[in-house]
Amino acid sequence: MTVNAALLNAIASGELKVVDLTETLCPEYPTISLPPEFGQASPMVINEISRYNESGPMWYWNNFTISEHTGTHFDAPAHWISGKDVENGTVDLVAPERFIAGVNVVDCSKEAAADQDFILSKQFLLDWEAEHGQIEANSWVFMRTDWRKIVSPDNWTNTDAEGQAHHPGPDEECVLWMIEERDVLGFGTECVGTDAGIGFSFDPPLPCHYHMHGAGKYGLQCMTNLDQLPEKGAVIVAPPLKIRDGSGSPLRVLALVP
Repeated sequence: MTVNAALLNAIASGELKVVDLTETLCPEYPTISLPPEFGQASPMVINEISRYNESGPMWYWNNFTISEHTGTHFDAPAHWISGKDVENGTVDLVAPERFIAGVNVVDCSKEAAADQDFILSKQFLLDWEAEHGQIEANSWVFMRTDWRKIVSPDNWTNTDAEGQAHHPGPDEECVLWMIEERDVLGFGTECVGTDAGIGFSFDPPLPCHYHMHGAGKYGLQCMTNLDQLPEKGAVIVAPPLKIRDGSGSPLRVLALVP
């Protein structure tokens, strides 16, 4: 049996489960909010073209407008100033085999429930490795927080009255260790960004964006259902839209789980 046939048989039989890690896009989906002096991401806007009516009697379709970084989305290196000169750093130039990779799912859900500003550290990952094995080169690290179970559905970005977002993320030492010591493919999260909500106050600001993209690594955020994945053994399929010179893209993230 060929590898492809074995894969299809495993999916058909249920031996290999496909888990959707993607939030549903809609106009109500919250967008990343930056300080007011900066440009802002567009929410999803849907305009109906026709729906079995005089504008198109046999077909239904829509036009839509959306930011590259709204909803479950992929960050390419070019998204950040540190990655602006990275070779093949836009979504249209990333080698397609990079969109299929193994994943290490680091469960921080108890810590995030106790502290919505929880900061992932190098030591936390070393302790995780002691239990689950070393993080492989060219694999994803996903920070599981069960975020949808923690925050109010009416304030998913968890922004306080002063406009400060509060959600977990890694510190600089942790990010540099993932890059330099483990050569990860990228970092993913269920929160609105790969950095902590308070990451603007770090030096450099938003160190996950700064160092990951400067090293030619990728980001995934606004995922869901990470609680359905094992710590190791799943394969992630995450190809973004092929936008010319794109800094990122909404996408459908799928996990193949034994």
